Amino acid sequence: MSEFVIAGARPWGGEPCDVLVRDGRIAARGKTVDAAPQARRIDGAGCMLLPGLIDAHTHLDKTLIGLPWHAHRAGPNLIDKITNERAVMAELGLDPALQSARMVRHMLSRGTTAIRSHVDIGLDNKLSHFHGVARTRDADAALSTIQIVAFPQTGMLTQPGVTELMEEAVKEGANAVGGLDPIGIDRDPKGQLDAIFAIAGRHGCEIDIHLHDMGEIGAITVEMMAERTLALGLQGKVTVSHGYFLGDMGHGRLKGIVEKLVEADIAVMTAGCPGRWPIPPISKLVDAGVRMFSGSDGVRDSWGPLNNGDMLERAYQLAWQSDYDRDPDIETCLKLATFGGARAMGLKDYGLDVGCRADLVLVAAETAAEAVCYHPPRRLVMTGGRIVVEDGRLLLDMP
Repeated sequence: MSEFVIAGARPWGGEPCDVLVRDGRIAARGKTVDAAPQARRIDGAGCMLLPGLIDAHTHLDKTLIGLPWHAHRAGPNLIDKITNERAVMAELGLDPALQSARMVRHMLSRGTTAIRSHVDIGLDNKLSHFHGVARTRDADAALSTIQIVAFPQTGMLTQPGVTELMEEAVKEGANAVGGLDPIGIDRDPKGQLDAIFAIAGRHGCEIDIHLHDMGEIGAITVEMMAERTLALGLQGKVTVSHGYFLGDMGHGRLKGIVEKLVEADIAVMTAGCPGRWPIPPISKLVDAGVRMFSGSDGVRDSWGPLNNGDMLERAYQLAWQSDYDRDPDIETCLKLATFGGARAMGLKDYGLDVGCRADLVLVAAETAAEAVCYHPPRRLVMTGGRIVVEDGRLLLDMP
């Protein structure tokens, strides 16, 4: 394995130092490091060194990256977007293996080295999307850490047979079982949650549920999730994705929900708020002890064309939508796209310390806040000690 010295870089905006990468890991940090004579020296130029960005909520199987431009035509409501999505995927004949491989490289070009992807499971596609993304996960294991959530995009209980397909995906290697608006989509919160938690209980997998439902519907759903999490001993293995209702709760009601999230150690993923949706109060939740992380959600897909899968830009959007202007709050948004995502994915060797896997990103910024505000080009991206982006150029071929 190649050996590198990133000279004069500033880990997380700290003091300049040399970083030695050997055998795919950070071997040393300091004013000088003991490198082999043949080690390649890379000028860090005082730039900020970040750990690899983490996109812990996306949909690799449905991106249109790499295809000719496709005009967006979905209506404004959730069911409109789901219906349009099924039509577009059928029209274009999307290949989940090819599209996910394209997305992995696209994300690497922007510094993302680990991904958790929700993958559609349904009566129309059965397990084909799961199998396609699983092929990419295995083929690209040296490039990106990929986890898969079995996701019932068109519903579970309203589609007899989907629950069984979800469990089969978990048996075949999905890391988590997902869900979708137990009240808003399935109209049966007890039934959907019981089915999801039963699968997790039988197979020891994690749970990650899309929750778009607002107001008391969202709050009650989380209360029911917390009850089951505590009853089954699944603390630390359950996530609420989106949770828009958290941004629209009165203080007293929000305080009670936050206490339940902390007690059950349920994480909250926010990708920001498209259009009319409110955003969860990030700093307030983090300060209260809620585990939070972020993801890009859909990247240039049939739900919308605007997302480009850049997690630095996503951190900017979180800060902007939250009306943050203080450096510590802006930095919190970057932590959601780095350490928060790594914790959610259980990446034990993640970070900038000696011994960590050498997933590294070099950007021209002084501080975390500046990196978020300007989301500059990635001067260097390294994954497992392999350089995949240099001087802003992806060194991998696109399939």
